[in-house]
This record gives sequence, C-alpha cells and structure tokens, in this order.
Amino acid sequence: MASNIPADSDVRIALITNPADIGPAFTITATSLGHQVNDTIFTTLNPAWDTPAGNAAGAQRMIGRWHSITKDRNGDPNTVFLKAVVPASSGEDGAQTEQIVGFAIWEQSSVVDGHGDPPVDDIGTVLDLEAMYPGNEAEQRYARQLDASLHRPRRTVVREKATASPPAVFVLDLCVVQPEFQRRGIAGELVRWGVEEAARRGGLECLTEASKMGRGVYARFGFVQIGEIEYVVDEEFRERERPSNVFMRTGGS
Repeated sequence: MASNIPADSDVRIALITNPADIGPAFTITATSLGHQVNDTIFTTLNPAWDTPAGNAAGAQRMIGRWHSITKDRNGDPNTVFLKAVVPASSGEDGAQTEQIVGFAIWEQSSVVDGHGDPPVDDIGTVLDLEAMYPGNEAEQRYARQLDASLHRPRRTVVREKATASPPAVFVLDLCVVQPEFQRRGIAGELVRWGVEEAARRGGLECLTEASKMGRGVYARFGFVQIGEIEYVVDEEFRERERPSNVFMRTGGS
C-alpha cells in the first residue's frame, strides 16, 4: 500500500513570515514535547497546554515573541522562526497547499550591543507568570528555577563571548517535528539551516540544550556534548520529574 507521506525531497525549509503559521507550529511543539515525551519543562512553562485554552495561550505567547523580534547591526533578525513544510492535498479548486510538519527557533545571542539579544536571566521578565499561575507563588518560582537551570550554561558561554570576534553565538532554542514525520531527516534540515546561517553571519558558534531524542541529530552537524544540565531547585520541588538535557556546542569546551 502506497504511503501518503511525501518523499524527503518534498520537504521545504522556510522562514515564518506570517503569524498565522505559529498556531500550527505551537501545536506541533505541544504534540512532540507534551504528548510524545512529556517534557516537564515544556508543560511547566505552558500550563494547561493540552486544553484548547492552554494551547491558544501558548500560541499567543509564541506570537508575541515573533512580533518582538529585533535585528542586529547588520540587519539580520536576532530570532528566526523556521518551518518545515510538505505538500498537502490539493483543495477543491486544485490549488496546491502545504502542511507544516516541523518547527525550529534559532536565536542570535550576545551581551554586546548590536550583536544579538542578551540572554534572559529571569524568565519572569519576559513571561507573565502571574497570568500563567494566578496567585501561585510556588509554581511561578519553580518555572523560574527550571528555566534558569536549563539555560545556565548557555548564559555563561554568551558572556564569555563578549571579547570574542564576533561576540555572539547562534542558539538552537527549539526544534520539533510532528511525530508521524520524525526519522525522515526533517529535524536535520532545520538544524542544517541554522548551522549554515551561523557560518554566513561570520562564523558564529552554535549552542543548544539537547534532549535524548535530539542529541544524535545535533552531533551529525558538529555539536559536541559538554555536560549534563543540573537543575537547581528548592527542596519542595526536588522529587518532581525533570527531563535529561545536555548542553552541546559546535566549538570550545
């Protein structure tokens, strides 16, 4: 029986230039990180993610990030939203449509003005944690601690790069593929785009925090595992499950 999944050669990587694409991209993120692997960092930072209201709220936060994209001194966007699309069934009028099956966010980060966005020290400065967890100080604090722990090695490297040339890095902040399209090279194409873009931007080093599912893909593009992410949380949260993530980079040690 013939498969209705397009051939690998039909996959196209493109910039997201329309916020209407971000809703489907968030749904892919929720399907992959929520339903498939139960990534508790994703679920903590996206409360009620598996409900229509929570999904819509998560998409709106992502759209807000897309609308706030800044540019570096060369005019390049500091944050890039990427989609992987495949041909979909033609509509009744015969017009060819496309389906988003993969999504990635790449971010140019720097503490030097004009070279990228500075790393976020406190997730509460960019997310409305009170709206996400009304009156729940403990959950707001836990969200802060999770994000701070996950991105601590990234922030350290970005600050170290302040005296480098160029004084910036290119960070793979998110990479997800719809489960039925996984293991078809789509994640690799989203990673390849960023690695090649980093080279175009002056040979920027690439960084990422990798789950067990993504490490093999990133390694094929020159990422080297540096160490396991250590989660530093208060005693009351110690028994909560947290995913295994490792810090990876394409240069340095």
